Amino acid sequence: MLAFFFIITLTLCPNICFAQDYGDALVSGSIADARTLVPILASDSASADVCGMLFNGLVKYDKEINLIGDLAQSWEIQDEGLSIIFHLRKGVYWHDGKPFTAEDVEFTYQKLIDPLVRTPYSGDFQKIKSLEAIDAHTVKITYKEPFSPGLSSWAMPIMPKHLLEKEDLNSTAFSRRPVGSGPYRLKAWKAQEKIELTANKEYFEKAPYISRSIYRVIPDEATLFLELQAQGIDSSGLTPLQYRKLTETNFFKQNYRKFRLESFSYTYLGFNLHNPLFKDKRIRRALNYALDKNEIISGVLLGLGRISTGPFVPESWAYNHNIRPLEFSPQKAKQLLAECGWLDHDKDGWLDKEGLRFEFTIITNQGNLERQRVGEIIQGRLAALGIKVKLKVVEWSVFLSEFIDKRHFEAVLLGWALGREPDNYDIWHSSKTKEGEFNFIGYANPEVDRFLDEARKTFDQNKRKEAYQRIHEIIYEEQPCIFLYVPDALPIISSRFEGIKPAPIGIG
Repeated sequence: MLAFFFIITLTLCPNICFAQDYGDALVSGSIADARTLVPILASDSASADVCGMLFNGLVKYDKEINLIGDLAQSWEIQDEGLSIIFHLRKGVYWHDGKPFTAEDVEFTYQKLIDPLVRTPYSGDFQKIKSLEAIDAHTVKITYKEPFSPGLSSWAMPIMPKHLLEKEDLNSTAFSRRPVGSGPYRLKAWKAQEKIELTANKEYFEKAPYISRSIYRVIPDEATLFLELQAQGIDSSGLTPLQYRKLTETNFFKQNYRKFRLESFSYTYLGFNLHNPLFKDKRIRRALNYALDKNEIISGVLLGLGRISTGPFVPESWAYNHNIRPLEFSPQKAKQLLAECGWLDHDKDGWLDKEGLRFEFTIITNQGNLERQRVGEIIQGRLAALGIKVKLKVVEWSVFLSEFIDKRHFEAVLLGWALGREPDNYDIWHSSKTKEGEFNFIGYANPEVDRFLDEARKTFDQNKRKEAYQRIHEIIYEEQPCIFLYVPDALPIISSRFEGIKPAPIGIG
């Protein structure tokens, strides 16, 4: 699942051991509240984290990043990948006591492809020719053509038909009172304050050891750290400064464990490609030349990150290691800008063209001081070229609903949290630009569309890799956004929680 990335959060599996066998509560801090708990609408990390505790997909990833059964006990792949038959678990119940059946899978699929439902995840399910509920615990899915991400796409959370079949998913009260099948149930949600979950003692795998999971909304990284010091929260993501220096005291060493992990995420400066300022790729490349990514990584991340060169991270098998980041070169930036007619014609220190000054606003989300500092560095570097940049910091839910969803922005400073399946059709395909979908910058390239489609039609990983590496090459050449860095994940958790072992999937 893809989701907006705004802070490294920590989501623990429910069966981590700790001092008392069963009981206790895990209190996690997050700078943003969830937007919705309708799982197929959960496009932001805060919503997706909570939905992951409330709902199940048919499959899931284990700690070694292998797909294993979740609501599906087993499956068969037939007809050279054109069909998947899922054998569903028996004895699984929704939190209201109603049994989970194949009808719930069928209903979820119908809503995922319903054009009236504003889900960003429909791309994976539009390739399905038919979905048949053979009986209460067997589902047969037939694809129009071979579809390599088909199995992994069914990690999508399944929703209860009996509660939602007569609801408008875009406005249903279920979004704040969800009923899932997962290891936790929703107990309370106080907007912009906290979400409290309680253990589902009838969970089909095993009742969670941790009785309560509480997400506290603390929209400021400094305040989050103060809460760690006061032991008001058990876990959070650390900033690089907090990781490097502030947690080196005896107090933190005695009471917390911190981790440095490779993340499947990147931070970028994205452009509204419908804005005339950014239509010419020479302009976008000039802005990339103007930014010193090493300055950002050393000054803001304190070295806890790497330069990003495109839509995949280095740990992905789809990553193109031959792509080299554009060097920091203000001179090349000035040259490209001059080629496009942007010069200081009136000698006031700012570039202009046909009487218009080169100026724009970057918006980013509130509470992320790291991102604000990156914005300030960008602002300073572009000012040195004669480009005036304003920074606008907006509360997360408003940021998404009023600016991203409605395309009311010139440039955004954001990030993506990526799934282990490298298919990124929903971010880069030209068909995925409607409200609520992920291609909100408006990127469109027929060749990228073709390679995205081709990569989905083959199960040969080498052929898929060739397609993704070409996508990587094209996108970095065109610079629809400036790929800035891949940050390290820096979670911290109270030392009273035991049995936490980093694995390829992380510590969750």
